[in-house]
Amino acid sequence: MTEPGGENPTPPSGTPAVEPTPPSGTPAVEPVMRTEADVTPVNPQRPLQPGRRSPWRRVRRVGYVLVALLAVYYLAMLWWVHTVGTSDQARPVDAIVVMGAAQYDGRPSAQLAARLDHVVDLWDRGLAPMVVTTGGNRPGDRFTEAQASAAYLVEQGVPESAIVEVGGATSFGSLELVRDQIRIRGLQSILLVSDPYHSLRIRLSAQELGLTAYVSPTRTSPVTGWTALWREMK
Repeated sequence: MTEPGGENPTPPSGTPAVEPTPPSGTPAVEPVMRTEADVTPVNPQRPLQPGRRSPWRRVRRVGYVLVALLAVYYLAMLWWVHTVGTSDQARPVDAIVVMGAAQYDGRPSAQLAARLDHVVDLWDRGLAPMVVTTGGNRPGDRFTEAQASAAYLVEQGVPESAIVEVGGATSFGSLELVRDQIRIRGLQSILLVSDPYHSLRIRLSAQELGLTAYVSPTRTSPVTGWTALWREMK
């Protein structure tokens, strides 16, 4: 027996020790052993929160939109170049202006000759009292493109007195000289002759210079196809 206020007596030798019983109503808790596989490693990169999108997706979308807009722009320009190049605005004007091209010691190249043959046809139809030939020369050339063009037109029956020659290293530069000659004579409207692919650019340039400009592209130029159109897009 346990005396009041005393300690529990020591069990006799050879008697197994009894674990203390938890108070009634308290559940026993067993120890949990964790292994290395049970530990989830911490990801240093925070996952995206629900509803948020990766910024790279936005960048890709912007890129797709820009590519689409660029494609639409080039397709629209190709259509515009093609439309103007396949339309003939031939009508009575103050002067016919033929844009220069390569010449070989005074003889027009096949490309320039095609333009000049079209000028002869327009002249024979009585659409203008004057023809302006344009184009300079390269170092070593004896003749300018304007001179070679004028000589060719005279051979085809256009009066020399009706021809005015201007130089110019570029199409825009030539048209600036054309404008000066037109204004000196108190004239305003011109009919531009060149290759189909070239027609839109020279018409816009002439209008920028304040001229009333129409185009009548040659139909026999050896320079044709998508390569020629693409050249105007660069």
